[in-house]
Amino acid sequence: MVVMEEFKHFVIVKFKEDVVVEELTKGMEKLVSEIDLVKSFEWGQDVESLDVLRQGFTHAFLMTFNKKEDYAAFQSHPNHVEFSEKFSTAIEKIVLLDFPSTLVKPVKEAEAEAAA
Repeated sequence: MVVMEEFKHFVIVKFKEDVVVEELTKGMEKLVSEIDLVKSFEWGQDVESLDVLRQGFTHAFLMTFNKKEDYAAFQSHPNHVEFSEKFSTAIEKIVLLDFPSTLVKPVKEAEAEAAA
């Protein structure tokens, strides 16, 4: 087990019925590209889980920061505050988890180079 200094911000949501999800995901992609504090960002839509298991949640968003202080600065960044106001009105249900990560199985060097 390798303990990392990285800090993760994990968001799972169920959007309201009338929401155009593409607009929000593009907005989030734009947001994280403008703020250098975000080390990496990825998102996805559930396509495998049974409805009973996912409890209505459909999308997951994961941001990685170099350290907790970067995450705190991101939270108060004016662009994030503005986007969050719009994002929050589109959400029916949400779960947020913010945590320091523990890396158990690192990406193999050859795989990392191939992905780059």
